[in-house]
Amino acid sequence: MSTHAHSSRRGTRPHGRAPISAAPFIVAALACVAGLVATYTFFIKSTRGQFIDESALVQAAVARRIIGAQTSQLLDFLPVTSVVIAVVVVLFVTLARRRWKAAGIALAAMAAANLTTQLIKASLPDRPDVGIATLALNSLPSGHSTLAASAAAAVFLVVSPRWRPAAAFVGGSYAILAGVSTLINQWHRPADVLAAFFVVSFWALAAGLLILRTGPGWNVWLGSGDHWASRRRWVGTAAVVAVLAAAATLLILRAEVGHNQTSTTGYFLAGVCQIVVAGYGVTAAGTLFMTRQVKARKRR
Repeated sequence: MSTHAHSSRRGTRPHGRAPISAAPFIVAALACVAGLVATYTFFIKSTRGQFIDESALVQAAVARRIIGAQTSQLLDFLPVTSVVIAVVVVLFVTLARRRWKAAGIALAAMAAANLTTQLIKASLPDRPDVGIATLALNSLPSGHSTLAASAAAAVFLVVSPRWRPAAAFVGGSYAILAGVSTLINQWHRPADVLAAFFVVSFWALAAGLLILRTGPGWNVWLGSGDHWASRRRWVGTAAVVAVLAAAATLLILRAEVGHNQTSTTGYFLAGVCQIVVAGYGVTAAGTLFMTRQVKARKRR
């Protein structure tokens, strides 16, 4: 009898603990790489894309005159705030739930995302001259946006599945606020922020796969009605806002591109909407993706 029990523990997996497949994570990570390449190709290397991106930066001066001081203060505190939030939450969860591996993986992914951003920024050449008056120095991806988004991702990864929908929405909102602030202060163009979100998403996927594989015991989905933080409204709100922002972006650019040869405030609004689309789009997609993986393992 004891031999049978010993064999069962070592030779089989407990019910509901089937291994997580790497295939969906690889596909999603490749999609992030494709998104990063597409962002650079359109907004940096094409005339139209560079005009749209640069116009958003130039027209941000209007918003900067109104709330520039407030957003500047936010950006000044952003690096320290992001690190503190990530470390405090990760440390709390680690000590309370003994998730040492998850904490190490999440913080490593955060560091990797920020290092990747700096390497990309340093390795990319100056912006090509396509006839648009702009600073030639490459600024893609945004370091501040990467830091904010990676901090949010670290928190998202270490909390239990029932907390992830709410954590994703709050973290996504924080990353969007950081990204929009860099635009208002004319530190970065919208494309820089989009690129940062793709970089963070790539590393979050890599970390997510490892965390789900190394922590099957606590990565269990109990249903959207189990806890207020797991309600569908978190994902639903993010998705609806992303869709509305996407529609606004298309309407604004359709009205501006081809009709005005000079930049207008419409381009700034379109730039803000692009950041919102990317931020909440990743929020909704990431939450649904991670939840689906946990559900799929439970069914197998």
